[in-house]
Amino acid sequence: MPNRLSKETSPYLLQHANNPVEWYPWGSEALTRAREENKLILVSVGYSACHWCHVMEHESFEDESVAAIMNEHFVCIKVDREERPDIDQVYMLAVQLMTGQGGWPLNCICLPDQRPIYGGTYFRRDDWKNLLMQLAHFWQNKPQEAEEYASRLTEGIQQTEKLNLSEERVDYSKSDLEDIFRPWSRTFDLQQGGYNRAPKFPLPNNWSFMLRYAYYLNAEQARAATDVTLKKMAYGGIYDHIGGGFARYSVDGRWHVPHFEKMLYDNAQLVSLYTEAWQSRKEKLYERAVFETLEWVRREMTSPEGGFYSALDADSEGVEGKFYTFTQEELNQLLPEEERMVFCAFFNVTESGNWPEERTNVLIRIDDDARVALQLGLTEERFSELLSSAKRRVFEYREARVRPGLDNKILAAWNGMMLKGLADAYRAFGEKSFLDAALKNAAFIREKLIGESGAMSRVYKNGQSASLIDTAFLDDYAFVAEAFISLYEATFNEDWLLEARKLTDYVLDNFYDAGTGMFYYTSRNDQELIARKHEITDNVIPSSNSVMAHNLFRLGHFFGDEQYLAQADVMLANVFPLIKTYGSGYSNWAMLLMYKIFGLYEVAITGPEAQQKRAELEKFFIPAKIILGGSAGSLPLLEDKWDKVTKIFVCKNRTCRLPVTEVPEALKQIDNQ
Repeated sequence: MPNRLSKETSPYLLQHANNPVEWYPWGSEALTRAREENKLILVSVGYSACHWCHVMEHESFEDESVAAIMNEHFVCIKVDREERPDIDQVYMLAVQLMTGQGGWPLNCICLPDQRPIYGGTYFRRDDWKNLLMQLAHFWQNKPQEAEEYASRLTEGIQQTEKLNLSEERVDYSKSDLEDIFRPWSRTFDLQQGGYNRAPKFPLPNNWSFMLRYAYYLNAEQARAATDVTLKKMAYGGIYDHIGGGFARYSVDGRWHVPHFEKMLYDNAQLVSLYTEAWQSRKEKLYERAVFETLEWVRREMTSPEGGFYSALDADSEGVEGKFYTFTQEELNQLLPEEERMVFCAFFNVTESGNWPEERTNVLIRIDDDARVALQLGLTEERFSELLSSAKRRVFEYREARVRPGLDNKILAAWNGMMLKGLADAYRAFGEKSFLDAALKNAAFIREKLIGESGAMSRVYKNGQSASLIDTAFLDDYAFVAEAFISLYEATFNEDWLLEARKLTDYVLDNFYDAGTGMFYYTSRNDQELIARKHEITDNVIPSSNSVMAHNLFRLGHFFGDEQYLAQADVMLANVFPLIKTYGSGYSNWAMLLMYKIFGLYEVAITGPEAQQKRAELEKFFIPAKIILGGSAGSLPLLEDKWDKVTKIFVCKNRTCRLPVTEVPEALKQIDNQ
């Protein structure tokens, strides 16, 4: 018989709807039962594209003997971390405090009042059974010890990452950035890109910082590390050379064999990163990564309403990576001889398989097109024709395979990231289809995910905002507001900037913590958990507080709002002492620090050709700028700047240079300031 999860909308929860475990979704029914029956709570957190979540389900949660133990001794709750990141945040921190590490599946055992006493990630079946019996015995026989431990652990959860309000004026300098960069740079892998470790995660925000550090400090090491990282990722098996888009990470040190799930949030950030890298270097490889990734988003990750789905699974037919890998024999049967020669040489396909553990091939590039063409004795033009034809055949062949599972829920925060990626790509490349997709998504967000009060819904699925959560979290507001700002800069339609300001004001009213000067991750309207946390550290996704600080900084300049600017200053001052301790974990904060040190350009373009001049200017990498204008507008910076002739005003520190009419002249003003 299906359990209670069968009535949920989350794809991850529905995957467990036929388990013999008596799963509950998180909610009052489960929590009330635990209190009334004085039973331990088993909180199991994962997400639909998580490979090891599937493994543990198959080994343990589908097993009748395991389910019997879980059902007898525990109230079992399944949580989709993507729908309820607030719950995941609290219990992940608990497990990290207990074990020194975390990950998914996340399994945490709690007292009936939700306070944790034990936890971990993946457990083998027999180990899981033994652990559950020990914990049940412990709770039955030593409840006082369990209570004491839960109290100490909960206090640790509440105090971790808690900041003190900084009331001192902080003067920043270029040497602060050098102090951040110096230890950080010792971790670079200058041969394979990324860092000297495996597995390797893209961490796009880290390399966005490095692009800026190289720009401002003319730092060749930062430039080289960024270039080799972006090249090796785009060459690697982590990139889908047939269908576009990046997998979540590679299990090895050379970006070859990925963990094959594709996440919207990774690809959204990578679109923005590769766009900026193209603005900086004009590398065709970077442009191709942007266009192919956005084509994959259009083809496979876009709902009819214009929302973006969350993820593609790593597995198909129960095998990780099966959809994306090929044997030499398959390709021999599929491709004509000359195309096969080119394809196999270019992507390093071997008879025994370049992924020997699975005896198949993960496509990976080693050399550029010209070098491989030369090795094969072909002209570059002929080589390109054969490779393109082979890729089309392989794509069509792959399309007939059983597809990886699609997590088709639509999350506000991740849609905000992809909306920004589209807006950024349109601004640089001028591809109208990018703007069309961005505008459709923005309209969808405004219509379906933002209520009349200004409150957002985090989740949209099956044609409606999910009733599971009637509010959203700080990252939802932060990333959507950030995207609306970028969309304004692409269109000069002030409606989007006003929408961003509305969301920001809602955050100030409902998430602000006066004691620290930061924002809570949860709204004051949300149901309380055992701790109300601030999200401070930048990870694979920048922290919601750092994104809000950037938004306040930018909106403060757009609207001339000193309160916004002061709030951004307080947040940066609070975090500043931590940035030097671990630059990679505070990369988004470090970028805001950079803007405070070097200043922000305010570029106003007014007149009938404002959009043409904007498009010309955005071919160049100018990281610390806001851009505004059009043929009409009410922003303070646009006052007294209207004329029948298109003009470009470059301003900084409340001072504008003389207006110019051509982009090269404006660039000279920027370079000379």
